Amino acid sequence: MDRVDLFRIFARVVECASFTRAADTLGLPRSSVSSAVAELEQRIGARLLHRTTRKVSPTHDGAAFYERALRVVADVEEAESLFRHAAAEPSGRLRVDVPGRIGRLIVAPALPAFLDRYPQIEIDLGVTDRAVNLIEDSTDCVVRVGPLGDSALIARPLGNLVLINVASSGYLARHGTPQTPDDLAAHWAVNYASPSTGRIEEWEWHEHGTSRSIAMRGRVTVNSAEAYIACCLAGLGLIQIPAYDVKRHLDAGELVELMPQHRAAPMPMTLLYPHRQHLSRRLQVFANWLADLLKEKLFVAG
Repeated sequence: MDRVDLFRIFARVVECASFTRAADTLGLPRSSVSSAVAELEQRIGARLLHRTTRKVSPTHDGAAFYERALRVVADVEEAESLFRHAAAEPSGRLRVDVPGRIGRLIVAPALPAFLDRYPQIEIDLGVTDRAVNLIEDSTDCVVRVGPLGDSALIARPLGNLVLINVASSGYLARHGTPQTPDDLAAHWAVNYASPSTGRIEEWEWHEHGTSRSIAMRGRVTVNSAEAYIACCLAGLGLIQIPAYDVKRHLDAGELVELMPQHRAAPMPMTLLYPHRQHLSRRLQVFANWLADLLKEKLFVAG
């Protein structure tokens, strides 16, 4: 097998943490992937992977070799593309993951225009509120809302989502309208539990340059944006939500904004992908399109 192909296969195994998943994404038999890694280890004279029944992970030598392998593959691909026609159509399959409401309300309706423009690209669109692992799930890019943890991923800031406080008109008719955070003790909230950690988010607001928060009373707890909004519409309590998410309900008078002077701090929105220097042409054009789309539709400001 060609040496560069061995590098590609080894890198994919590291990224997937699995021979089987790597084989699936490469369209190769698992035995071919295992043989390729064994051949590579024999050629360089070092063990590159720890193998267990549950997971594959790089050794110390393997981690160092992985970074070198990526650079070699990228250099070869760049050299091969030097004399291709500059207008060559980007092609291939992309695996993308976005938060549920953004996927349904923003990305999916706009996809036909993107696919008309790039007919050789195919999209696997994941729509979920949980945090997807790009490497283990073999995902090319994800959109994340909120602060990021430490990560080796490349982060492309998209801007900040404005958060507002809202309640249904029915809830306000029954319980009254809070004017300041001091009034919140007499009110109910729809509690939101993080899909990743299960932790219930506190009610937050920004005051005199300081972020403050309190735990709200709640009779219902949800773990998805869809349920969060639905419970608010049903009159079960107050919520804090990105403004774009409930614009239609605000315009219809179904929801009412509360305490506009006491909003939570805006939430950063970020596009994540694994390696800046190894972006495929299809990922480059999709990332640029997605960034422009979200900035336009979500009214985010850098």
